[in-house]
Amino acid sequence: MRPAFGGIDFGTSNSTVGVVRNGQPRLVALENGQVTLPSAVFFNFEDNRTCFGRQAIANYTDSIEGRLMRSLKSVLGSSLAHEKTRIKSRSIGFMEIVGMFLGHLKKRLEADAGDTVETVVLGRPVQFVDDDAEADAKAQSELENAARAQGFKHIAFQFEPIAAALDYEQKVTREELALIIDMGGGTSDFSIVRVSPQRSRSLDRKDDILASRGVHIGGTDFDRLLSIAHVMPQLGYLTPTKDGKRNLPASYFIDLATWQRINLVYTAKAMTHLRQIRYEAERADLVDRFIHVVEHRYGHALAARVEKAKIELTDRSSAEVAVKLPGAEFTAEITRSGLDVTIARDIERVTATVGQTIRDAEVKPSDITAVFLTGGSTAIPLAKREILSLVPQASVIEGDMFGSVGLGLALDAQRKFG
Repeated sequence: MRPAFGGIDFGTSNSTVGVVRNGQPRLVALENGQVTLPSAVFFNFEDNRTCFGRQAIANYTDSIEGRLMRSLKSVLGSSLAHEKTRIKSRSIGFMEIVGMFLGHLKKRLEADAGDTVETVVLGRPVQFVDDDAEADAKAQSELENAARAQGFKHIAFQFEPIAAALDYEQKVTREELALIIDMGGGTSDFSIVRVSPQRSRSLDRKDDILASRGVHIGGTDFDRLLSIAHVMPQLGYLTPTKDGKRNLPASYFIDLATWQRINLVYTAKAMTHLRQIRYEAERADLVDRFIHVVEHRYGHALAARVEKAKIELTDRSSAEVAVKLPGAEFTAEITRSGLDVTIARDIERVTATVGQTIRDAEVKPSDITAVFLTGGSTAIPLAKREILSLVPQASVIEGDMFGSVGLGLALDAQRKFG
């Protein structure tokens, strides 16, 4: 009997696990029948249990005493990867927490396979870290080590947009020159790939991959920018000190707006500093709001409300972030045009990277016959409009927004290990 294998798309916001059964790729049910799992871990201080995904978020929003960790993938290749965080009476390394999450995905894969799984293809962005080959290699090594610590012995990697291309190729009926756009929670990745029914049977596809590029911009960056621009001013961001000589320190506001840094605001040292900032602030009432948000451990819930508003702006002209805490009641309105202005610079970088990918492939934009979209951030109207303007003649195919990469990784695992 051949050993079981699978593909894991460990995402910044959501994760999936793919397998091939009877020659067809499919996604493994990870939580209550759902094939996507939010990349979240919650350490429950009340019963000392660790839970994952939607249950983790639900425990946090139900005000159960504990610690929520999200956007874990963002620590790869960063200084946070080697730092520890306090979980009750012990300190746990961020990479150990990444390993816990990968271990949970492995258990779900093994439950589906009915056997131990030691072989896996892990998805990775084209660049974990922009323009730093050493840090990028370090990030992949950190992820590989975390996977090995959970019992995976045979590990291969595949670029996420290439995995998405392999999924798209299952549906094509003729040869296409495809631009693959994969915009997720943490990174945006692009590839130019030749796909066809005949090419899909080839084991060596190196010559079909004409170019791949990536940039470390994704949905969580848009969340952070929206929060800083539209929500943090309600908590004192950019307000002056009493003497009018300077603005309040920005670091705590930026930490509260950044998924993977929110827990840094919850320390005793941070609270002491915040109370000092309040004393110096011209608008002490706004800093009081900030302190109440921290005291209620409301940072992740606030970030989730900002994310929800961003998603609502896909189909609406405005959305609200409403907070109703004792001592911190306010509403921040965000418009579609406000979203566009806030993220415009990042979208310019994304679009420029797509253009460079096309040039790297040494093809003309008019040569591209299809654009395949996957990843939740491709739903953002400004991103989609600007990217598609580069290849107006191409047909547009919207893949499984959250599942295409996982399905393609399963197909790649079949090719490599099947």
